[in-house]
Amino acid sequence: MLIERGLQAMNVELVSEAYAIAANYLRRSGAMPDTLVTDERLLGIIVKLLHNGEINKIRLANKAIARFQAQAEARAVA
Repeated sequence: MLIERGLQAMNVELVSEAYAIAANYLRRSGAMPDTLVTDERLLGIIVKLLHNGEINKIRLANKAIARFQAQAEARAVA
């Protein structure tokens, strides 16, 4: 399914599957609270990666996890 977002088209199914994988891992590892609320920071990372051309859901999730954790570490140091 494609949804128009400005001039960009986004695959909602791909984003939701990658988000589910990444959020599940981050919740189980304790890096993200276990709530039903969508984490906007994680979603933004996934959308940015998708716009940069990543279309494999596993790689998308793994890269999003790495960036999310790197941002969390950078915030903890600052």
